[in-house]
This record gives sequence, C-alpha cells and structure tokens, in this order.
Amino acid sequence: MSAEEPFELLATCGQARAGVLRTSHGVIETPVFMPVGTRATVRGLLPEQLEDAGAQVLLANAYHLFLRPGDELIRDLGGLHGFTTWDKPWLTDSGGYQVFSLDHLVKVTDDGVRFRSPIDGIYHFLKPEDSIRIQQNLGADIVMAFDQCVRLPSMPEQVSAAVDRTIAWARRSRDAHARPGPHDHDPLLFGIGQGGTDLAERERCLRPLLELDFSGYAIGGLSVGEDRDRMLRTLEHSTAMLPTDKPRYFMGLGKPQDLLDAIARGVDMFDCVIATRNGRNATLFSSQGTMHLRNRQYLRDEGPVDPACDCPCCTRYSRAYLRHLYKSDEMLGAILGSLHNTWFLLRLVRRAREQILAGTFDPNV
Repeated sequence: MSAEEPFELLATCGQARAGVLRTSHGVIETPVFMPVGTRATVRGLLPEQLEDAGAQVLLANAYHLFLRPGDELIRDLGGLHGFTTWDKPWLTDSGGYQVFSLDHLVKVTDDGVRFRSPIDGIYHFLKPEDSIRIQQNLGADIVMAFDQCVRLPSMPEQVSAAVDRTIAWARRSRDAHARPGPHDHDPLLFGIGQGGTDLAERERCLRPLLELDFSGYAIGGLSVGEDRDRMLRTLEHSTAMLPTDKPRYFMGLGKPQDLLDAIARGVDMFDCVIATRNGRNATLFSSQGTMHLRNRQYLRDEGPVDPACDCPCCTRYSRAYLRHLYKSDEMLGAILGSLHNTWFLLRLVRRAREQILAGTFDPNV
C-alpha cells in the first residue's frame, strides 16, 4: 500500500464518486457504509453475518473501549483484529463525539477533556495525544483526529471556540500520529471538520486542516438535530472545499435517502447506529418505505419485510412472524431486524457505487 496515495478515484457521475481506499487490512470500495461496532461488536450480529451482508469495514469507539475492557488489553491480545477475529479493516472514532453526546459528564478545556466514566464514576482526562495512542493500541486501520462537536443550535461564540479547539487538536493529533504505534502497520489519519451550520466557521476550520494533509477528511457535527435543508447546504459547502484525491467521510449518517443525497454531493464514507438501533425497535427499512412492525396491520401479513431484499430475514420469515417476535420481546426479532437493516443499507450503497461506475446514478430513483 502506498501511504502517500491510499485513495484512488475511479469514476464520477455528477458529483457522486466511486473509488477504492487501500488500508493495511484490505481494500475498501467506496462509497461505503460502515456498520457501527461501538464496543468492538455490532450488536446482535456475528462477524460471519456481517461479511455475508457485504460489510467491508467496521467502526469502533476509542472512548468506550478505553473505559472497558481497556485499550492496552486489546493491544496485548492482537488489537481489534485479533481480539474480535474481524480481519477486515477497522475504523476507530476518536472519542470526540462523546464530548458532545455525554456532555453532562464532561468539562472541556483547551488542553483536553475531563470526564467521569459512566461505568464506575472515575474521572479521566483525555488529550488529543491520548486519543491517538488509544487508537494505535486498538490497531485500527483508520483513526480519527480528536475534535470537539457542539450541539445545534449553539451560540456563535461556542461554535467558534469549538472550531479553535478542533484546529489545535488536529495539529496535536497529527504530531502524535507521527510516533510509531505498537502494531506492525501504520493507520491512516483523518481530520474532522467542525463549525455547526455556520458556513464561514466550516471554512475557517477546514482550511488549516487541508494544510495538514490528512489521509482523508470527515464532516463532523452534522445530522445532530438541524433541519435537513440546512444539513445538505452545509454538506455541499464542505465537500466543495475538500480535495478530490482524498476520501470524504460523513460521520453519523444512516437514513437511506440521506445516504443517497450525500453520495450525490460527493461523500464516500458513512457510519450510523441507526441500522441496529432501529432493528432492535421494530423499525425496518424497505424499498417500499420504512415499516413499524409492531403495528397491528402486520398481524397476519405473510409477506417478507422487503420483496426486493435477499437477506436471510426477507428470504425466510414473514412480517407476521417478525411482529410476533417483537411483541413477545423475543431476542430473535432484534437480531433479524438488525441483520435486515444492515443488509439493506450495505446493498443500497453498493448499488449506488455500481450506478456511479455505469454513469447512471440518480439519488431520487
């Protein structure tokens, strides 16, 4: 693998892109949806099921694995690849999002983040250098710079302060990443753009990140409560600034139409917990629209969740049976729903890639 040029753009269709991203544990074909295994597992699904569904890369979270079982333990047991037996690429989030999502436990300073563990109440202080070290211990193939995400809406001074920290922490993450890790491969380091929905702040954040020449660039702090039009407008502004020869990653996006609209605007990589979270709660994606399988209308419905889907759930089980499992709080319902939703999103993005390569991609079809 060429460390200088890990990404190759193969085709475009409008702004939509198809490419390949080379990592130490395999090639990732983009655009790609990455199932979320926050604690080194995608809830309810076996690695074999994920592989059969077409998953190419999984996401884990440095914050959670640092707290339990500990990044040093995972390091000593072969990194995420050896620990979990998933031998394809891993991407690790830096923990910066938890500064946003768990802010009742967090105090942010320019040096880093002080937080209390939700597991045992012990206080920790996490700096950009710590985040990179943790991710290196985990043995990920792609690691993320430490950043600060803010809630939306936020006061302009809060957004500006978060951008200042994100820029400073990106430089420190880059310096820490230059030091060798404990495993026999060097992970790719992605920078993360912040700025809320303020286009000037987005631009102010991205410009110095581009000068740092990361291996890829993530768009963070969107799809966190803002309206859809504003999200898409901010996304378009961000992708217009990003280099064409680097992968572009929209963090935390997973609704089917949102994925297609973001692909149409030049995004290459996505992750979201929505596939398994919705699957556990009887909300399933379908080519006919989203279905809520606890509803009484499915009591005697003998059809599959999605007639156009070839996943094990759709090829074997009826909507009526799945409704029964959900209404009875049977574990199998959550497993089958999670498997279907994951399969659905992976297939959706894979077909988008095929259409881009063929020059026929249309996000509205």
